[in-house]
Amino acid sequence: MRIGELATKTGVSVRALRYYEEQHLLASERSASGQRHYSDRAVDRVQLIQQLYAAGLPSRSILELMPCVVTGEATPELLAKLASERDRIDGQITDLVSTRDRLDSVIASATATYLTGEPCRPQ
Repeated sequence: MRIGELATKTGVSVRALRYYEEQHLLASERSASGQRHYSDRAVDRVQLIQQLYAAGLPSRSILELMPCVVTGEATPELLAKLASERDRIDGQITDLVSTRDRLDSVIASATATYLTGEPCRPQ
């Protein structure tokens, strides 16, 4: 498939796809006219790249992790890096849950204040 089709299927911009290629995260073959062509597996790969970016991993780390993700083979160093990234993500999840709980508390308090007709006052 061509780059525009991959962009449409993944919801990722053409510019981002070109960046992924520059970072060696994604590969394409070139036609005789120089157009990029991707395999059907590129959709899954782009989605994985997006997930890893969303988790806060930089492209350099994603590049290191890709062989393990694709083949399932890993060195002890790579396994340690994966565990470290997982622990970092777990910390982010804990922080986000705490933030959500605080927002729920504020919403509940503001809702109760609204229902009683009393103005909300800053604490």
